[in-house]
Amino acid sequence: MSFVDLILLRILFLVLLASASAYLRPFQLTPLFAALVGAGLGLMMIFLERRTLSVSPTRAFGAALGGLLGIIAAFFSGRILYQAMPSSPDTAGFLEIVLLLGLGYMGIVVGSAKGGQLNGIAFKEPVAGISMGAAKILDTSVIIDGRIADIAETSFLEGTLILPQFVLKELQTVADSADSLKRNRGRRGLDILQQIQKMPHFRVEIVEQDFPHVKEVDLKLIELAKLLGSKIVTNDFNLNKVAQLHGVVVLNINELANALKPVVLPGEFMRVFILKEGKEHNQGVAYLDDGTMVVVDNARRLISKTIEISVTSVLQTTAGKMIFGKFDDRVHSVMEKPPMEKMREQAAAG
Repeated sequence: MSFVDLILLRILFLVLLASASAYLRPFQLTPLFAALVGAGLGLMMIFLERRTLSVSPTRAFGAALGGLLGIIAAFFSGRILYQAMPSSPDTAGFLEIVLLLGLGYMGIVVGSAKGGQLNGIAFKEPVAGISMGAAKILDTSVIIDGRIADIAETSFLEGTLILPQFVLKELQTVADSADSLKRNRGRRGLDILQQIQKMPHFRVEIVEQDFPHVKEVDLKLIELAKLLGSKIVTNDFNLNKVAQLHGVVVLNINELANALKPVVLPGEFMRVFILKEGKEHNQGVAYLDDGTMVVVDNARRLISKTIEISVTSVLQTTAGKMIFGKFDDRVHSVMEKPPMEKMREQAAAG
């Protein structure tokens, strides 16, 4: 239902209700005051409709079903009113018209807006061919991140991957951005989607379901997850928290990465490549392959060298894990080149 049609329907509803009230004069009111009462009741119903209306794709089936249920409810309620008010047939007739117009109007408007969702709930399959429990909805950030393709290739994910049309639209907007960094990120996301689509054991389903009354993409994802009963795959910390508040299950790629980081205990030895100096005196900083920061005491002079250190402590933060270690030249060895470079040189020489 278009915006103009909705306005015209509301105006017609108010005019009919005010006219009926002025003609029947319930509670022995004057025609003018009765019309104002009728119009006031109509405005109250429109207010309730606006509060309960969720604007989504309109369906004729939903409008017809909602209108029919409203009329049936008004009919039976009117019969009860006539039985309860035998001495005031005009008042009972007015209240019956109010119920008929009000419930019929709300049934048509709300039913048309909810038609798509009611149809999906009735058949337990809101999107054709998608198993709701196994389906997983992809967020824009996790597509751009790219690690979802590696995880999908390992077959650790199962079921259908759902790509909402509003997410694809946001991704295309990023890919068309004037900013070169954003443009490259968006194009990378589109390449990741193509890579996943080519995997034979996976199915990527683009769904048209939208929620125009919801402006933020994150909230649209939550509404879609509720509708499908599916999980959201993301690496967005804020979306993760908001979705949990709404009772939606989230698969966070960052949490998975943190869980898969190697377990290091104090006292163990490890080899690291000192990349730069630390904030404190005589500290060096290294990074593991998974991005974990390693802060090493007595290693400032060993920048650009691979050394052996002993782990002193491990700190788990909200941003990830940090490892603290110590270098002792009396115990630990120093290598001029990282082990991987040595292996490459040996392979080339062989």
